[in-house]
Amino acid sequence: MFTEKKFRLLSSRRQHKNAGLHLRALYEQKLPLDPHYRAMEEWLNLPPLEETSEKIIDRFHLHMKKGAISLQEHNLLVKRLDTLSDVPFGPITIYLEDLRSAFNIGNILRTVEAFRLGTVIFSQNTPYIDNRKVEKTAMGTTTIVPAKQGDLSSLPKPLIALETVDGAPSMYDFSFPETFSLLLGNEEYGLKEKTLQQADHIIQIPLVGSKNSLNVASAFAIIASHIKNQLSIC
Repeated sequence: MFTEKKFRLLSSRRQHKNAGLHLRALYEQKLPLDPHYRAMEEWLNLPPLEETSEKIIDRFHLHMKKGAISLQEHNLLVKRLDTLSDVPFGPITIYLEDLRSAFNIGNILRTVEAFRLGTVIFSQNTPYIDNRKVEKTAMGTTTIVPAKQGDLSSLPKPLIALETVDGAPSMYDFSFPETFSLLLGNEEYGLKEKTLQQADHIIQIPLVGSKNSLNVASAFAIIASHIKNQLSIC
């Protein structure tokens, strides 16, 4: 708890950070706004906060912005209410070759879980599900999605590479088999040439913009939805 004198000695950023964290604690514990928060909002020359979820969320983000704190999704004030699914995972294998970004890996895991596609195989150089940043961005799905480490030799065939290659057919013109392995490559250079040479098929997402590629997690979300729809998984 801060006295007014001690609070005013803090920088503006620290003032808002402390006010925001206190507001968050009250909200998460479902407690009403207390005299300490009311004092801090007065010291910050803020109008009295209405005790509605929308107003509290907006005020929390005001504090975070003034405190120069960047929030990722797992740190948002409101968590979506998830319900435990009993839908089994499908027979599709997703291979992550040398991905670097925990954000991308976590989002791919969330997409796999959302569509219940199948198993994710991590190459040796891809951060695994025990990586702290992957766990955070995956939003709890690291304990749900079937996952293991492996290489190309361990993957069920056929191997289908998602890559921007001249002449590769559009994924919309491709008939996916009931079981296969989908290969996803590094954020900068894509799949390795030797990997592409071992692939049974190479397909791409048709693009018409100036950029000839998509973020790997975004690309996977697009093709994952298409695969689920085409194969009627689950």
